[in-house]
Amino acid sequence: MTIHVVSAGETVDSIAGHYGVSPRLLRLQNQLPEAGQPAVGQALVVLFPTRVHTVAAGESLFGIARRYGTTVCALLRNNYFLHGQSALTPGQELVISLSGARQGALAVNGYAYPFIPQWVLEQQMPYLTGLVPFTYGITAEGGLVPLGDRQLLDAASRFGVTPWMHLSTLTEAGLFSSPLARQLLADPERQALLIQRIGDTMRDKGYRGLDVDFEYLPGELAQAYAGFIAALRQYLAPQGWPVLAALAPKVSGDQMGSLYEGHDYPALGAAADAVLLMTYEWGYTYGPPMAVSPMSQVRQVLDYALSVIPAEKLYLGVPTYGYDWPLPYEQGVTRASSLSPQAALTLARQHGAEIQYDPVAQAPWFRYRAGGQDHEVWFEDARSAAAKLALASDSGLRGVGLWNLMRLFPQLYLILNDQYNISE
Repeated sequence: MTIHVVSAGETVDSIAGHYGVSPRLLRLQNQLPEAGQPAVGQALVVLFPTRVHTVAAGESLFGIARRYGTTVCALLRNNYFLHGQSALTPGQELVISLSGARQGALAVNGYAYPFIPQWVLEQQMPYLTGLVPFTYGITAEGGLVPLGDRQLLDAASRFGVTPWMHLSTLTEAGLFSSPLARQLLADPERQALLIQRIGDTMRDKGYRGLDVDFEYLPGELAQAYAGFIAALRQYLAPQGWPVLAALAPKVSGDQMGSLYEGHDYPALGAAADAVLLMTYEWGYTYGPPMAVSPMSQVRQVLDYALSVIPAEKLYLGVPTYGYDWPLPYEQGVTRASSLSPQAALTLARQHGAEIQYDPVAQAPWFRYRAGGQDHEVWFEDARSAAAKLALASDSGLRGVGLWNLMRLFPQLYLILNDQYNISE
């Protein structure tokens, strides 16, 4: 695999010819439109198949997998353009195997809201270790706010992916409730009731792990929160169900701020089976234009986490989206809109924008003008994804957590499949 950055005047055909690969497969794998050329500065993932099969009439994905001694899942991963589906077309080229050795193994958990379109979900499922429906809330009495998670659980079952239950203090208004967390953490009886209901829900619905995300906790609740995570782990451990705690992106133990003070890294690292570093949202809806997940900051968070939590307990958060800011930016007024990496590339092509790359943030960006308004877009691409995956692997982390599956990021999966073994 290589990552090619498109220069002015290059075409899909010329790039494919340079590397000796099929232009059709290059276009399909990178989900480029059939007409037109990539944007200047766009990063393309170039894969090098060692065996390609041309589909004949009447052949099935299962039969082709059996013929070559591989699996249906491996074929789905090698051919992103199948979109998680087994339907084939005569004359279609399928990649059976790719050149090069993989660099190690990573667990890959993905988060999704229940309203995710089925076609968006299914094309990402072959690349996942775990699927996390977002989210079960809690009531003031210690009960659970129900979640319509049937579609997601059915998909996890079909693809052999581990379903994780997600618990948070998120309200229907979309905000994390500190008062709700305080009520729970101050009352052992409410905690015991909630823990029992969590266990019942996991048994009833077939969940096999619990992911807990309490945010904006004041510092005085840090130890009580770690105690709650420990109690959850003690209750669920006999079933073999691990507990994961999501952590705000801290760079030191004494970092101030409402997002950070309630998350004690050493205490939560000891209490939980695993933790997720939420290494994203530096660039956000109401902030100034910048990378969502700049590598300079991500490395600082990981360095601190590794100093107090074993690497094998850590998941690195990987964003699958970017933001489009209208310019000029005005604090308290400007509101950016989120978009997928694919949508960002479409914008760049439509407006003839040249994509730039920030070497410190290790993130792409560009500017364009539409309707008399200037815009600045920061997003994720093959280069930024490769950097984050390599950081997780080189640091010996358990894996990565993808926030989230609602937006498509094909190149992330091309790199994952080519470079890493995806843990079961």
